[in-house]
Amino acid sequence: MPDQAPLWVPAAERVASAPLTAFAAKAAEQAGRPLSSYAELHRWSVEQREAFWNLVWDFCGVVGDKGARILADGDKMPGAAFFPDARLNFAENLLQKAGPGEAIVFKGENKVERRLTWSELAGLVSQLQQLFVSLGVKQGDRVAAMMPNMPETVAAMLATASLGAVFSSCSPDFGEQGVLDRFGQIEPVVFIVPDGYWYNGKAIEVAEKVGAVAAKLPSVKKVLVVDYLGTSADVAATMGKADALAEALAPFPVRPVTFERLPFAHPLYILFSSGTTGIPKCIVHSAGGTLLQHLKEHRLHAGLEAGDRFFYFTTCGWMMWNWLVTGLASGATLLLYDGSPFYPDGNALFDFADAEKMTYFGTSAKFIDSVRKAGLRPISTHDLSTVRTISSTGSPLSPQDFRFVYEGIKRDVHLASISGGTDIVSCFVLGVPTEPVWQGEIQGPGLGMAMDVWDDEGRPLASGKGELVCTRAFPCMPIGFWNDADGKKYRAAYFERFDNVWCHGDFAEWTVHGGIVIHGRSDATLNPGGVRIGTAEIYNQVEQMPEIAEAICIGQDFDDDVRVVLFVRLAPGVELDEDLEKRIRTKIRTGASPRHVPARIVAVADIPRTKSGKITELAVRDVVHGRPVKNQEALANPEALDLFRDLPQLAS
Repeated sequence: MPDQAPLWVPAAERVASAPLTAFAAKAAEQAGRPLSSYAELHRWSVEQREAFWNLVWDFCGVVGDKGARILADGDKMPGAAFFPDARLNFAENLLQKAGPGEAIVFKGENKVERRLTWSELAGLVSQLQQLFVSLGVKQGDRVAAMMPNMPETVAAMLATASLGAVFSSCSPDFGEQGVLDRFGQIEPVVFIVPDGYWYNGKAIEVAEKVGAVAAKLPSVKKVLVVDYLGTSADVAATMGKADALAEALAPFPVRPVTFERLPFAHPLYILFSSGTTGIPKCIVHSAGGTLLQHLKEHRLHAGLEAGDRFFYFTTCGWMMWNWLVTGLASGATLLLYDGSPFYPDGNALFDFADAEKMTYFGTSAKFIDSVRKAGLRPISTHDLSTVRTISSTGSPLSPQDFRFVYEGIKRDVHLASISGGTDIVSCFVLGVPTEPVWQGEIQGPGLGMAMDVWDDEGRPLASGKGELVCTRAFPCMPIGFWNDADGKKYRAAYFERFDNVWCHGDFAEWTVHGGIVIHGRSDATLNPGGVRIGTAEIYNQVEQMPEIAEAICIGQDFDDDVRVVLFVRLAPGVELDEDLEKRIRTKIRTGASPRHVPARIVAVADIPRTKSGKITELAVRDVVHGRPVKNQEALANPEALDLFRDLPQLAS
């Protein structure tokens, strides 16, 4: 039964001042009729896509030449072309501001802190641009960064984009093979690395790994070593083709950055799928599609305005980094944090929020859950008066954690649970700052996104669980995959399930409030007795129990059917005895349904996760079934897979 009251309702003055409200008024003028609800605005945005995206361009102040046509071949997926006559440069749109205001604040745990003004950021981009030109970087070349989330990474991306080259990044905690699996496919000409990084208070050196990777990237003309630990010159001296960044930039004076205006669909980024089921897919995103979609999400859905202080906890190996840095285009100050969010303790990010007067606090569902389970209550220990929005992504936020945000972190705040993916470098469903927040629900589909939920036969589901689809083309669809000249892999990834419809691979459900619940990935859904159920429904129950630190659930092929197997990582000092097993099953039976009750419950010491913190159900399922896990380099803790191999509890 749905909750009778929302967790939060925006105050009337907040609704009145929201950029979304101003946009809706302009949309109503264009529509020639009132658009009196978000649902009506959304309907207009997908029915009148040309008018909608044209208005987004104007409302968000895109810098560039729009051209005559807004949409060509709009009924084709793939194949639709947005703004086919436009010319723009992504970096030019992010570097519109100048002067002494803060563009970037960077904190590397409690070891390093730096601030860059808008003028200083532009100066650094200028020097990098000149350096890249001197190295022969040209349109379409790839610049790869294995970097922490620090100012030089942002500046390198902007310098790359200013020239029409293509930027790709991963985080420095990737292993040698993980980096090569990504950058080896795209043949970069410049490779940017740190001299090391800080994590959990420790200096982590990477010189040996960097040297090994660089030696196996024959396309690289220059390795640039960024100073973080104070040893960049020493690290650069250990390998050929390498310079410390500071020394490489020294010959170039600061001068105005030049911007090459290019087609809307010119490539900007190459992002990578997580790669837990094989070598990562190289997903190519366009400058125009990325810019327009991010501006829409930031300005309208996040309510971002010039002068806001914008934070998302992310590494450079997660698409949320790409999403975050576009905040510069709205005139926001980027708050960058690198390192462990729990060093020196779980208050680190809340301390950062208070110290920097953060307005948008972005994090993962896992972080919020960990804060709750650690017994922290920032609502009592921190001010957080400047924080207007708390955003969560990476995995479904449990109903209990929705409530915890309001009871344990801040009462008057817009909680925006958002979901999309690397595939679109943005969101399908996300926050709506003018609407109430209901427990356990993402507020709504993104404007311009014709998102729906379909059953296996391709019929829309007004209620019940099914596939998350998008039935009309949108600007941030990938250009395609790298090294996929005929587009076969690209079409197979999204368009084979339903013809001319994007099938995202999420298991989703509409709510009575017009919101959405994501029940997990479709390929991880469980099918006991032929009935599909989402893993998130099980996690939402068991992770409420104080005895359970974390859980992962799979379907095991057994006796000509599929049985549900639940693995639990227990809280310190807890043992999995008959009583706890019984209470787990009761909790799931009463909170979800009898179908969700696991046939087997097994305690494990650790649960494997990707570099961006997502648990890997498919990898565990492969190990349980004796199949090889194709790309363990994608995992942060691949040794955990051994805990699931040949378990006697699963033999009968």
